[in-house]
Formats: sequence, structure tokens, C-alpha cells
Amino acid sequence: MKHWRMRKMGDPTNKATLFDALARVGKALGSGKRLELLDLLAQGERSVEHLATAAGLGLTTCSAHLQTLRQAGLVATRRDGTKIHYRLAGPDVAALYALLRDVAGARNAEAAAARDAYLGPADTEAVDRDELRRRLAAGQVIAVDVRPAEEYAAGHIPGAISIPLGELAERITELPADVEVVAYCRGAYCVLSHEAVRLLADHGRPAVRLADGMLEWHRDQLPIAA
Repeated sequence: MKHWRMRKMGDPTNKATLFDALARVGKALGSGKRLELLDLLAQGERSVEHLATAAGLGLTTCSAHLQTLRQAGLVATRRDGTKIHYRLAGPDVAALYALLRDVAGARNAEAAAARDAYLGPADTEAVDRDELRRRLAAGQVIAVDVRPAEEYAAGHIPGAISIPLGELAERITELPADVEVVAYCRGAYCVLSHEAVRLLADHGRPAVRLADGMLEWHRDQLPIAA
């Protein structure tokens, strides 16, 4: 009887079903726009309308992508009246997306080239999260969140101030001239912090960027203010 049970549990049909189920999650990740939606949702809960605008999608197309992610168990929903709000199903989803991104950047020449072309030259200094937290605690730096204001409102690094990149040039005088700025944005592949540091440097302001961003902050479940 024991031998029969072992053979039954190892049935090839059950094995095929298992790998097909795993593949459905992989298939959900097999779209650049769906990955972009995960990247946006790593910033916090968003409505379909906000996601569609941020990702440059029509509402119908955005909803279809989100349904695919939901069916794969990668996102969850909340209804508020007639509006549907989406969020990542958990920090493990942020970790999955970050790992996919990092493996692609390390192992796929096309992905690495596209990353470098998007982020621009390696002309900005970066600090890691531990160093940022140490300097913030010591009052040595100002953390500036250069994401859109709604993303800051959804969740940000404690103590950070919000100055979206598009407003930074006009609001630069709000920042003390003698205190170093650490700019941060969505994640390691977000260009906003790179551009913020370049702009601040052009104005003679001391500035560095956080090496990653809110995606990794959420993934590692570090403290978040809202």
C-alpha cells in the first residue's frame, strides 16, 4: 500500500499540473506593461485610473493586464464605491519582481543595455539604505522624494519631504544650501533620482541618490510613513 501511495503522489499528471500552474505565474510576468504596473504598485495602492495614466495605457487595456496579474495571485483589490484599487498581494511579489529585474540586468545583455540607455551615464553618486538611515538619524542629510506627489502620499521614507522632479528647479530654494540632499524615487531602475541629482549639481547643491528606492524599501518591510 505504501508503495502504491508513493507512485500515486508522484504521478506524471500531477507533476504536469504543478508546472503548468507555476507557468501561469510566469506568463503573467511575461509582459513589459504588466511589469511596469507591478513597479507602480510597489509604490502603494493605486486606482485603475491612476495606473492607466501612469503606465500610458487605456482603461480597458490596463484593466485586462491587472486582471491577469490578479488571476495569477500577484495583486489584490479593494473596492471603494465604483472604484477598484489595486495593491501588490504581498512583499514577496515585490521581491519576485525585483529579483526578475536584477537577474535580467545581470544575465541579459539586451536588458542591461536598455537599463543603461534609460538611466544615462554613471555620473551620480549613490548611497545604500543603511547609510541613508544612519545619516537621517544623525541629521546630516535631507531625504527628498522626487516621485509624483500621489506616490509620496501613498507611502514614503520617514522624514522625507516631497518635491516631485518636475517642481525641483522651481523649489530648490526650499532646500538648505549647506545640507546634502539624498534624492530617491521608485527603485533601482527609476531615472527620477538620477535626474534630480544632476539638476541639483548643476545648481551647485551637494546631492547624492539612494541606490534603490521604494520598491526595495517595501520588499524589505522597512518603516514607511504615509
